[in-house]
Amino acid sequence: MLVFGEPYETASGTVLVTVTREGRRGGPGRAVGLYTINADGVTWTPATDQGRIALIGACTGFVAAAFATLAVVRRPPWPNLTERAMIAQAESVKRRR
Repeated sequence: MLVFGEPYETASGTVLVTVTREGRRGGPGRAVGLYTINADGVTWTPATDQGRIALIGACTGFVAAAFATLAVVRRPPWPNLTERAMIAQAESVKRRR
């Protein structure tokens, strides 16, 4: 449920009304945004949680790094250096001479 705060009037005549969402089980609420009322009209400014945005970015980076690591471990970008591959390479070098 949304809770509207007490209107606050600034020195320039602009009225600000805060909007919060009630917390669960009587816990602290979460800021939703701010209504700004002035002579030009009403504007809505949503509240953004910069910490949450940063956390999502960090988690995305960690997941991408984990996938890249798994891809390299599963199939490395360097050539196969098995005994059979080394023998075949040595034979092809001998044939070229």
